[in-house]
Amino acid sequence: MKLLYVDCFAGISGDMFLGATLDLGVSEEALRAELAKLNLNGFQVSSRRVIKQSISATKFDVIVAEESALHPPSPSLRRASHEHRGYTEIAGMIGASTLDENVKKRALSVFRRIGEAEAKIHGVALEKIHFHEIGAVDSIVDIVGACIAVNMLGVDEIHASPPRLGSGFVETAHGRFPVPAPATLELLKGIPIQSSKENVELVTPTGAALLAEFCATFGPMPAMSIEKIGYGAGTRDLDKTPNVLRAVLGVASAVPSQSADETDTITVIETNIDDMNPQLYADVMERLLAGGALDVFLTPVQMKKNRPGTLLTVLCESNRVDALAELLLAHTTSFGVRVHEAQRRKLQREIVTVTTKFGEIEVKVGRLGGDIVTRSPEFESCKQAAAKYKVGVKDVYNETTRAAGETL
Repeated sequence: MKLLYVDCFAGISGDMFLGATLDLGVSEEALRAELAKLNLNGFQVSSRRVIKQSISATKFDVIVAEESALHPPSPSLRRASHEHRGYTEIAGMIGASTLDENVKKRALSVFRRIGEAEAKIHGVALEKIHFHEIGAVDSIVDIVGACIAVNMLGVDEIHASPPRLGSGFVETAHGRFPVPAPATLELLKGIPIQSSKENVELVTPTGAALLAEFCATFGPMPAMSIEKIGYGAGTRDLDKTPNVLRAVLGVASAVPSQSADETDTITVIETNIDDMNPQLYADVMERLLAGGALDVFLTPVQMKKNRPGTLLTVLCESNRVDALAELLLAHTTSFGVRVHEAQRRKLQREIVTVTTKFGEIEVKVGRLGGDIVTRSPEFESCKQAAAKYKVGVKDVYNETTRAAGETL
């Protein structure tokens, strides 16, 4: 299986993605020939080598007609370059082109994702959406070009690291918004992300849409034999981090290793408390678990002024952070919480039923590389059987463990 891993340690944008694919070997001439099938006038594409924090990378540029001082554009081209095209118009343009069908399908899907995000934000129907920045010539070329490049690479799967977002504010056609911009944030729903202190926008709406469309999983680099590495340059000059997108092309390792199902990214929320009635912890834990927390646990800690305290830790998915943090602040005596991302390596898990002298009991089975490495009777299932047969839970648990060992 041919894999592409996109390392978004400095964010991602359409031009960075295309620069990285060109650096991997996609032909600029072939890309230009395919883009001509779009029947979109008034632009040229080019690439050049640049240095970003001592890293040599490919910078991909879309030059619209009015940006060329040597060739002043006609009034029609000038209007076209800043046209605020609607979703319906762009979809029609792509559909009427002679592009490869796979490219058409991918490009239409990317624009639909962006259109649906914009429609939700502005409260209008998808068909009435008019793109501003995304409807400009350069953004259309970036998106369609990215779909062409992926098709040329012939990869079976694309994986990515959780992207770094940046911070601060960004100017849009609808006003000044905090980073990430509303459309970017909507497109990143369900994707693990990383916060960062760089006072710039690192992930653009185009970059977010490409991640959502192309990537199968987000996390560490999958087990693979590396063939090529490409770097696509952005337009920023960051203080300490090279503003490049790293793309790694290779073949999936033949040696069984961690699969996508065994690795994920979770968010950890934690707070130290030394002045709360211990009776309240049970209520808080119930609320957190009901609110979508994956796990909640308490750890005794020694706090300042030699006070014994409690570290309350919550594990959750990234889209539950705000709700759970607010719940913590509202129902404990804490004045603040800490939030950070964590990589989680886990066994492949499934629930099976085994037959025992106490009836059918559920058992959680953990597999590593396809082999069963642990069998754990489900406590609630054991508890119900113990009540039914009027025996101790320990007896049911031990019997289930024995039966699972013999049959699984």
